[in-house]
Amino acid sequence: MADIRIRKRKRMRAKDIKVISAVLESELGVPVFSEDSPVDLAESTEFNLLFVGSDILGLVVDGRPFLTVRGIIKYKPTKRFVTIDMGAVPFIINGADCMGPGIVEADENINIGDLVWIRDEKNKVPLAVGISERSGAELIAKKSGKAIKMIHNVGDKLWKSGE
Repeated sequence: MADIRIRKRKRMRAKDIKVISAVLESELGVPVFSEDSPVDLAESTEFNLLFVGSDILGLVVDGRPFLTVRGIIKYKPTKRFVTIDMGAVPFIINGADCMGPGIVEADENINIGDLVWIRDEKNKVPLAVGISERSGAELIAKKSGKAIKMIHNVGDKLWKSGE
């Protein structure tokens, strides 16, 4: 088991689940867990986590819900994506921030400060979740410098806690 600390896990009420589900659906373009799903909210060291059953499928960063990489794999969202070239994949998997020149395509509706998910160019496989430091048009422009601040990626302790 990974060394992520989880505290104060408790079951959410149906109306709270409905609100979070509606926010995620509007941001990601796909329906996620329903109000009938057993969703728990738990505190962690860096952010709050959303458990659906026994799987960590969501996280709450600064009061904003988003899916973890496992949640993205399960629900297959169509919005808020950033596609990177294959040369950037090893850096992203190791937790590095995403730099502008490595971006191949992005959702044009992304705003500065939005939570986004990163996928590779060849397989379209989700690799990470981060906070965008640029708008969608600026991401596509490939300007040099940091474009996305990483908060969760494949291989980190949150990912390993689900194994």
